Amino acid sequence: MNSRKPQDIVREEEAQLDFSRSMSYGDYLQLDTILAAQHPRSPDHNEMLFIVQHQTSELWLKLMLHELRAANAAIAGDELGAAFKMLARVSRIMEQLVHAWDVLATMTPTEYSAIRPYLGNSSGFQSAQYRCLEFALGNKNATMLQPHAHHPQRLAAVQQAFEAPSLYDEALRLLARRGLPVPATHVDRDWRQPYAESADVEQAWLMVYRDPKRYWDLYELGEELTDLEDAFRLWRFRHVTTVERIIGFKRGTGGTGGVSYLRKMLDVVLFPEIWRLRTDL
Repeated sequence: MNSRKPQDIVREEEAQLDFSRSMSYGDYLQLDTILAAQHPRSPDHNEMLFIVQHQTSELWLKLMLHELRAANAAIAGDELGAAFKMLARVSRIMEQLVHAWDVLATMTPTEYSAIRPYLGNSSGFQSAQYRCLEFALGNKNATMLQPHAHHPQRLAAVQQAFEAPSLYDEALRLLARRGLPVPATHVDRDWRQPYAESADVEQAWLMVYRDPKRYWDLYELGEELTDLEDAFRLWRFRHVTTVERIIGFKRGTGGTGGVSYLRKMLDVVLFPEIWRLRTDL
């Protein structure tokens, strides 16, 4: 039989709701800081959507970079199980970002035109985290360091990603360590240079794909990389269609060609031999 008095139960319940002496949900997530970071510059209602869309994308980018750096280290350390989990998570994040474009697409051209004059030259093209992502995935271009030259801290982060081996570089080094015939030019090179497709690298991957039982973890690595690039392509494509829907073929606020620039990015292939081998299997 419960001998506690009703008033004692009430006091206990009230004590459980008192977070003055312990960390609360808002404290842990620093929600006061995050939710106070939206500062529309125009009087237009729709600018809040534009700001939140891009701020949340930057948070997802932060998580993707966190996972990719750890995956790179895991591949370098032959810890492929851990790397697979991280790469799968990055692919799922990219799927999340694909659907995020659906929300921004609710902004009409008229609504965007009302806020565009207040954006100045700011553009997603200038995202340091996105540039780090591109570099981490192997799309190296020294020209893309320049948009960050005005901010030393961001430049340092982008420079570090630019100079480091990409995810694909580490994958090829792993294949070489496993005795597969990856040419020396692709095992030890200037990581700042754009990746050069190689028939010899394709032959190494073909050995893996023709004998998956023998090379099961490398075969799985190839498929994780395929999933990742597949998701990245969808994200890029949805970006292009959303931009075209909202601004047509106007130049971007950051000075790029807008849709024409984004369409050129659709032609970039990050892991070319893994895609090419499917024809030759």
